This record gives sequence, C-alpha cells and structure tokens, in this order.
Amino acid sequence: MFEAEFWVAVAFVIFVGVLGYFGVHKLLVKGVDDRRDRIKAELDEARRLKTEAQALLAQYERKQQEAEREAQAIVASAKAEAERMAAEAAAKIEDFVARRTKMAEDKIAQAEAQALADVRSAAAEAAVAAAETILTRTVKDKIADDLITKGIADLKGKLN
Repeated sequence: MFEAEFWVAVAFVIFVGVLGYFGVHKLLVKGVDDRRDRIKAELDEARRLKTEAQALLAQYERKQQEAEREAQAIVASAKAEAERMAAEAAAKIEDFVARRTKMAEDKIAQAEAQALADVRSAAAEAAVAAAETILTRTVKDKIADDLITKGIADLKGKLN
C-alpha cells in the first residue's frame, strides 16, 4: 500500500493541523512578538541610558573645567597675594633700614657733639690750670689771688 514516507507526511500534516487547531501558531507568533517588544524596549532603555550617561559625562566635564578654571584663579590670586606681600615686606625692610640708618647717624652726630664738648671742656680746664699756674708764679699777694679768681670765673662762664 503506501510507503513509510507517505505516512510520515500524513502524520506531519495532521500534527500541523492539530497545532493550528489549538492555536499554537498564534502562541508562537505572540511569543516572538513579545520577545521582539521586550528586546525593543531593552534597546530603547539602553539608548535612553546612553543619552543620560552622555549628558552626565558632559556635565561632569563642564564641572571639571570649571574646577580647573577656579583652581587656576586661586593659584593666580595666591601668586598675586604673595607678590604683594613680598613687595610690602621689601618696603618694610627698606623703611626699617632707613630708620636704623637715621638712628645710627643721629647717635654718631650726638657722639661727635659730645666728644667736641668734652674736648672743649678739657681744653678749657687745661687752659685755666695753665693760666692759674703761670699767674701764681708771676703775680703775688692779694692782687694775684683776686685776678686769678676773677679770671677763672670769667673763663668758665665764657666756655660753658
């Protein structure tokens, strides 16, 4: 009668018919469609996440650039402040040196004036002593004593 291949073909057609009767093809199409929709949703979500990540990356890059600019501004400000402080310190040192030099010059002038006064005083005393010695040897008696006393008083008054 019929060969085995025929019966396999008939069984296959019956099997496909049974599957068609129970709507297995709709379930298969629905499963494929659901999987397609799920994959599409995942791809859409991946695109959305990628866009968000790119926006976030751009935002962080802007923040990094702002931070770098701010850091450069801080460094420039610090350099300017350091230069200003160095200039102030140099001016203060220059002023200090000028004041110290002026004080030293004043002390030297005072020492010179004092030395000059001491020399004049010593010269006056030496002159008085020499005059006293000379007058005591040459002039005698009461006249000599009066002259010496008057001369010494006049000389001291004129020198000091």
